[in-house]
Amino acid sequence: MTATTSFPARLSIVTLGVADLDRSARFYEALGWHRSAVSSPEIVWFRTADSVLGLFPHEELAADAGVPSAGEPAFRGVTLAVNLESPALVDAALETAVAAGAIVVKAPAATHWGGYSGYFEDPDGHLWELAHNPFFAFTQDGSLDLPN
Repeated sequence: MTATTSFPARLSIVTLGVADLDRSARFYEALGWHRSAVSSPEIVWFRTADSVLGLFPHEELAADAGVPSAGEPAFRGVTLAVNLESPALVDAALETAVAAGAIVVKAPAATHWGGYSGYFEDPDGHLWELAHNPFFAFTQDGSLDLPN
């Protein structure tokens, strides 16, 4: 059987499983992100430039997906990234993340591909990359404007 339809190539929501919902919400608020009014005691939402970040208790997220919650690997095989307009903004964003409680995993540095990038870990071990890619343009709303 072959697929006759497709779905749009877009990322609407990223939901992170967290150990302590209040602690994680405070961390993202300390980054300067604004909690949505639709947040509840069960799930916290943050609007980003072109998608939504959700925070949900780890055990409950695993149960919702129907997968075991134990046995989490040290590296989950996923990173989240915020692209910024300059290396100086990468450095400033990392300072903000550290002040909020992030752990620097890799200090920002020039990359082999001509950009500038570093990584931090949030309170639950989710890896975030802060990057400047001089080959990617931004739209007026802050989204990446990748060529087709």
